[in-house]
Amino acid sequence: MSDEKTVDLALAAALYAETDAGLDNGASLLAADPAADAELALRGQDLIARAWERGWQPADVVRMVRRELAEPQVALVAELVRGQLGRYGELPPRWAEQVAALPGEVRRAEDRFSRATAVLELYRLLLRLPSIEPVGPVPGAAVHRAPVHGEPKALTRIRGLLAKAEATEFPDEAEALSAKAQELMALHSIDEAVLAAGGRRADVPGACRIGVDTPYETSKAILLDAVASANHCRAVWNGELGFSTVVGFEADLEAVELLYGSLLVQGLAAMVRAEAAQRAGGRKRTKTFRQSFLLAYAHRLGDLLAATARQVEEAAERRDDALLPVLATRAVAVADRADEMFPRTVRTRVRGATDEAGWQDGTAAANRAHQPGSRRPLPPV
Repeated sequence: MSDEKTVDLALAAALYAETDAGLDNGASLLAADPAADAELALRGQDLIARAWERGWQPADVVRMVRRELAEPQVALVAELVRGQLGRYGELPPRWAEQVAALPGEVRRAEDRFSRATAVLELYRLLLRLPSIEPVGPVPGAAVHRAPVHGEPKALTRIRGLLAKAEATEFPDEAEALSAKAQELMALHSIDEAVLAAGGRRADVPGACRIGVDTPYETSKAILLDAVASANHCRAVWNGELGFSTVVGFEADLEAVELLYGSLLVQGLAAMVRAEAAQRAGGRKRTKTFRQSFLLAYAHRLGDLLAATARQVEEAAERRDDALLPVLATRAVAVADRADEMFPRTVRTRVRGATDEAGWQDGTAAANRAHQPGSRRPLPPV
């Protein structure tokens, strides 16, 4: 039997059957024919290429595989992605970053049947990935924006501030660092808007996807929406697929990714500390406490981040009265782009917080994470 014939029969048995009996049959065929391995890998790369055509990017695919399957399949899909994208001489910047972050090499299964089963489970998932909204150029497409080498100094400093906020053992220091990072983000956004308005930099709204993982994904999505709104972006959550799509100008998208990731880390750490205090007082650890904590944290931070952004913008507008129409024009462009990408969005009713202690502790943690000042001096960045 030819290599292609073996693979055709295995895929037909495993990928389209309604039961796992077909999966076992397909794995048996592949296990018995080592010569078919190369052809099987090529079929996987074709499935990966079809995922790109349906709007997926490397990080999206890896996140979905990790969510639905297990680590062996995560390693397998990383290997396929590297092989498929190795055909291109240059990748769009976000794609290159995602490829660099892929997991390491595959640890081979102990027997051929187990490995073939893992491969077929992965291929079945890839085949069934739905079409989603594209959020940027795909490999091989013409990119009209000149590549940027390195990142702006403002983003480098913001990244440093947030890293220190996550690492410090002093809550007051973390508070001041996070607040300063949001101020710098707002100023950086204004600088980018002025450059674009002056014709020194071509700029149109783009989009990126950010994973919103279980548990407590509703609270996490609300936090991401708050960070996006405060930084001139729009976030649209897809709860079924576990991500939010954020629409905005590139500098603002980078700021949202940085700040959301940091505030989520800080919020989860604060929740653990609050739980420890609750247990020390004789209360058992509860799911409702955690849900209420994170919901309060997200809502309160939304108010605080928006207030900081407004203060920075109002101060800038007082210095330059031509800035207001520039920001307004960019806001309209982002809204139009979001409406174009998602013409049928719906609002989701969020279940309210039911744990008073969790709500109070979450609100307090948000206030601390966004404290505008601190008695401790800021460390150099």
